[in-house]
Parts: sequence; C-alpha cells; structure tokens
Amino acid sequence: MLTIGLLIGCASLNAQTVTIPIETESNVLLLQTDTENRLRTIYIGEPLEHKNEYSSVSDLFYFDEENVGIYNSTYTPSGTWNLVEPAIQIKHADGNASLELKYVSHKKEQIDSHTTLTSILLKDPLYPFQITLFYKVWKQENVIEQWTEILHSEKNSVLLEKFASANLYFNNKDFYLTTYPGQWAKEMQPIETKLSRGMKTVDSKLGARAMLLYSPNFMLAFDKPASENEGTVILGQLAWSGNFKLEFEVDLYKNLRFISGINPYSSAYLLPANEVFKTPSLIYAISNNGTGEASRNLHSWARKYRVLDGHGNRLTLLNNWEATYFDFDENKITALFKDAKNLGVDLFLLDDGWFGNKYPRDSDKAGLGDWQENVKKLPNGIAHLMKEAKKEGVKFGIWIEPEMVNPKSELYENHLDWVIRQPERPEVYYRNQLVLDMSNPEVQDFVFGIVDGLFTENPELAFIKWDCNAVIYNAYSEYLNRTGLPQSHLYIEYVKGLYNVLERIRTKYPKVPMMLCSGGGGRGDYELLKYFTEFWPSDDTDPIERIYMQWDYSYFFPSITIDNHVTDWGKQPIKFRID
Repeated sequence: MLTIGLLIGCASLNAQTVTIPIETESNVLLLQTDTENRLRTIYIGEPLEHKNEYSSVSDLFYFDEENVGIYNSTYTPSGTWNLVEPAIQIKHADGNASLELKYVSHKKEQIDSHTTLTSILLKDPLYPFQITLFYKVWKQENVIEQWTEILHSEKNSVLLEKFASANLYFNNKDFYLTTYPGQWAKEMQPIETKLSRGMKTVDSKLGARAMLLYSPNFMLAFDKPASENEGTVILGQLAWSGNFKLEFEVDLYKNLRFISGINPYSSAYLLPANEVFKTPSLIYAISNNGTGEASRNLHSWARKYRVLDGHGNRLTLLNNWEATYFDFDENKITALFKDAKNLGVDLFLLDDGWFGNKYPRDSDKAGLGDWQENVKKLPNGIAHLMKEAKKEGVKFGIWIEPEMVNPKSELYENHLDWVIRQPERPEVYYRNQLVLDMSNPEVQDFVFGIVDGLFTENPELAFIKWDCNAVIYNAYSEYLNRTGLPQSHLYIEYVKGLYNVLERIRTKYPKVPMMLCSGGGGRGDYELLKYFTEFWPSDDTDPIERIYMQWDYSYFFPSITIDNHVTDWGKQPIKFRID
C-alpha cells in the first residue's frame, strides 16, 4: 500500500482561515475554520468550477443563532458555546463537563490511486483532550467513510457520554428521508418522510440483533423525493453491529444537521489516559443523478473494498431447516444429499439441532451452548455426513449460534458467570435463550474455539452459517463487575469482543464462506461484512414479498451479499420462485 502524507494546514496565533475540501469525483464536502478557529461545514454539493472560490463560500451563508450557538459546527461539542444537539459530550477527569474544540492541523494521505484519507486534528485549548476526524474517500465511486478518534492525557479517566462518528450539515431547503423499520419476517419496510423543523431519531437499544426493529441504513434526498435517475441523494449506513443512533434535525434556517454514531443509551464510556477510542464508521455514497447511480457506486465500492471475497462466486446450497426443523437423524440427512448435485446444488447446510447430549437440541428450549454432535441423531458424527455428501458431489456446511446459550444446557450450568443476566432478577428469555458476555475474553476464546474446533476436526468443512436470535435483556456483565469496569461499557465491549473473535477466525481461516444470520435480518452491516461473504435478510421467503424486500436492501448492498431460499412459502410456481 502506497501512503504519502502531506501536512496541509496548521493553526496559527492569528487564526488564519483554513479551507479543507473533501472531494469525490462529483461532490465536495467543504470545511473551513472561522475567526475563533472553530471548524465549520460550509458546503456539501457539486464541486465549484474554480477551486480558488472555495475559500469564499462561507461568505454566502450565516448559520449562527445567539440562542443556541453554531449550527454548522463540523463536530459539535457541549458545555460551552453550543446549546444544540452535540456530537460529543464528556466529563473531564476533574468533573468539568465543558468542551471546546479548536482546529490544530490536517493532512491528506494518498492511500492508492483511487483512495485518499484526510485527518483533521481538533484540541481543547484548556485540557489535554483532542479528537481527530477522518474522511476516507473513494473518488471514482463517490463514497466517503467517516469516523472519529478520541484521545486525552488527563490525570485520570475521562467519561465519554456521547461520541458521534459524524456530524454533517446540509444547506438545501427540502429534505426527504427514507428509513427502514421492520420486525421479524417484515424487514426493510421503507418510509419516506419530508423532514420539518425539529428532530427525527432512528435508533436501536437491542444490544445484539440490533437491526431487528430499525435499520442503520438511510436514504436522504434533497429538494424533492428520491427517484431512480435524477436528483441529489445520499445512501448511507452506520457500520456498527450494536446499538446505534441517527439524528436528523432541521434547524431554524431550514437546514439539516445530521449526527450518527453509537447510541449513547446506557453506554457512557470511561476512557483512560493515552488510549484511543475509535468510533464506528458512517459510510455514504452521494449522487446527483438519483438513487440508481448512488446504489451502483455503493455496490462497486462494497465489492472492491469492503465485502469479503466481493468479486468471488457464491455457493448454491440446500438447507434442511424447513424440510426437517429439529426432527432429523443421520439417515434423514444423508437422504437429502441424493440428487442434490443434479439440482445444481454446490453445498448442503446442516441447520439447527445437530448438537447437545445431556440436553439434546430437539427444540429451541435446550442444548444451545453445548457444541458436541448429538450421538443419538448423528452416531457417526459430522465427519460421516461430510463423507456422504462428498460421495454425492456436494460440499458440507453447518449452522452455529455461538454467542447464545439455553438455560437448559451444560454451558449454563458450568459457566453462569459467562451469561449476560441480572443476578438478583428473574431471567428474561428471547427464543428460550440468553446472550453470552462477549466483553469477557474467556467467552471470546470459547466462541473462537467453537469455530476452530469444527474446522480442526473437519478440515473440509466448506461453509458456516452464524446465527444470532436474541436481544440483550437484563444487561449486566459479571466480568465487568469483577474487573472493576463500568457496566455502561457492556454494549460497546460486546460488539468489540465479537469483532475480535471474527478477526481471529479470518486470520486463521481467511477464505471459508460464512453467512451472517440473525433470526432473519437482525444483522447486516459493512463492518460485519468484512468477515462474512453474505447475509440472510429475512426469514420471509415468500417470493413476492422477497422481491420488494430485496429491492430495498439492494439500494445498500450488492446482490452477491444477499441470500435467499426457495421454500414452500407462497403459491407461485417453482420456476417463479427460482427465477
């Protein structure tokens, strides 16, 4: 990778104006310091004909209001001059809750011939506290990835109470927002709203399976409703697999402030000195020619730069779930292999129900967490099934749900301290299960060991379906309690722990296809798709309903990432379902 860094600007005593263009092929995000050396967003739109005009753009607009402060701050602090919704809210080590951020410097790196990375350093003039804003740009695809890094060197830890990934400002006059609420088997249901004065919030507090009710994907159209082939539009996503929050606020000037990041709900984070807190990324494609172009650009970016094996092939698989559910044995499974190759099947996937002995997995009420082959159902183990599948010319894959546990399991009996639960309150179950504490390194080792053990014992295993069916109730970590860390770290450390495990898996097994599943479309984001080749968008396999659902997913994801099953849902002919 070629990386060339150039220091472009730095603060001076007389605070000379600094203008920072973040440029794609068709658009520019223009940032500029003011007379107080605060950084503002002064323009987002098509590039100006002459770049020397950039420095004077701010003369055309005025976005201050004496009752609230500065609307177009590039990263809005709290506790000083600002009274609008902040991007960052903290409490210093001495208890002071004020924050000021002044521009210090910025640099632009040429990562390769297609990609640049601009970083902007802002500091508090009174405290040793700083943030760095990052803008990674894929110029040809008109895609920008934004994130923020927070660092301090105060005497003790600083409490982060809000820590957005991005804080954007749009000075168009009409804004049409499409969001995608849903529920089980009814994911990605689009609602387009013309935004009016005030705040529109889309968020999740579910912990795991965070996309079950609301999606971190959004479509924002300017001046008129979104259309396929005309108009300015942004397709965006917060690439985070836990609680998220998107805030769209139309101000008194009828401009739009947009703040996105981890949901600060029950997530105040105590940051030690000299440790970097990195937010998740906001990823968005901008088009001046409608949603079709924006979507194609996002697809091109995803396949080239983000999705695992984005230009590879995907397997056609036969899954036993809707044929057998939990009611199967070795003979019933091997019978399904017959003629699979002639149907065009590349792989057979054994779904839920293959494990557990003391507590057999004969329903969703027991066995989850006990990852040994059930000797009654599979007396010759997974190896025998793989051998028989190979005879029929198909590969073999398997279903796991390694982040979860049934109370009726050996894992629960032996490692109750690994389970997210309030020790003095009644347990609350979702699909008769609880969530394991992924903030705990021992749990991370256990989850990695499940996958590693399957591959070690079955080297020809060709596919993993990774499920996640529960949300987090009674959020409490015995590990965080034991180590003296705040319970408010749990939601964040859970997701970071998951990413740690997936990084370890991909380091050792870089190429094996894996499907991301979450009781339907409860998970699907561009951070997890670094590690998964595809995701399962919904348990609704009705072919008519899937057309509409997958159309809405397709704005944000290339079709190679979206799985679908042909089942007996619906009354359409088999050819229609397959086509």
